[in-house]
Amino acid sequence: MYLSPIQRALMKIGIVSDTHNNLRNVHRIVELFNDSGVDRVIHTGDITQAKTLDIFAHLDMPMYGVYGNNDEGERESLAAAVAAHGFVFQEPPFVLEWHKRSIMVVHDPLEFEGHLTSGHELALHGHTHLYRYEETRVEGIRQVIFNPGECAGHMKGFNAIGVLDLETLAAELLRF
Repeated sequence: MYLSPIQRALMKIGIVSDTHNNLRNVHRIVELFNDSGVDRVIHTGDITQAKTLDIFAHLDMPMYGVYGNNDEGERESLAAAVAAHGFVFQEPPFVLEWHKRSIMVVHDPLEFEGHLTSGHELALHGHTHLYRYEETRVEGIRQVIFNPGECAGHMKGFNAIGVLDLETLAAELLRF
């Protein structure tokens, strides 16, 4: 049964982290997300330079995110690019309510401390450049912590972004 975009609820989100101004990879990431059918993209920080966001402007869907530790020296130009492209970024933790799910987004997983509760069913981070899919129960409620891992590397096939289904909280890695 076909559901128009207006009829169907937000289901799939793309997750990317630590692009670190690898512009060639960012072009590929945009292609992958545009081909994947995700409804929105979340960047978990360490964009590094505004020209990276200029490439992300070619996404077919909105982008949300947080700033990372390597974004500190470029905040003014990054904030200007975010505004120019209509993205939504803020300091971590960033809490989003999508598809009846509470999603917490940070850059460094240490930023979860004191903020992550059982009310957050999905917790997204970057910083470590390591894949993480951890499912736990907090006060009886299922919680998934996810990081797609490395995407700014130079070794073909070892870079990855994530696609996460908000209905099931299942994640898929798209390697490139």
